[in-house]
Amino acid sequence: MSKTRVVDWTPALEATKALTVKQPLAWLIVSGFKDVENRSRRTHHRGPLLIHAGLDKSLFNVDEAEYIKEKYGVDIPDELDFGAVVGVVDVVDCVETSKSKWHMPGHFGWVLANPRQLESRGCKGALGTFLPVFEV
Repeated sequence: MSKTRVVDWTPALEATKALTVKQPLAWLIVSGFKDVENRSRRTHHRGPLLIHAGLDKSLFNVDEAEYIKEKYGVDIPDELDFGAVVGVVDVVDCVETSKSKWHMPGHFGWVLANPRQLESRGCKGALGTFLPVFEV
């Protein structure tokens, strides 16, 4: 069950940068469970960031769902969106150490707050942050 609200698309959100994240991690972020995104590079971005669910389904399997349930106590839905922007969060910090259970040592933790789900909109992903071009 999601811990966040669904918000409407606005012109400002349509012009916001996005970050591609594999499912089910994208769902965990926009649903309010995952408060840190681990990356090999630091970010100086602060403020809204769209979360794009990539096309890669390698983490969307029974073993990963069981691992997440056991370690974090979260049930992953049976169906998730892929290849689409699924929500928005605010990036509030970038840290090298964190007490968050989601932070992986040796990675930069992009600290996320205020997750909101959006009606899914298809678009291609990219490496790093990018301005999405939505499918018509």
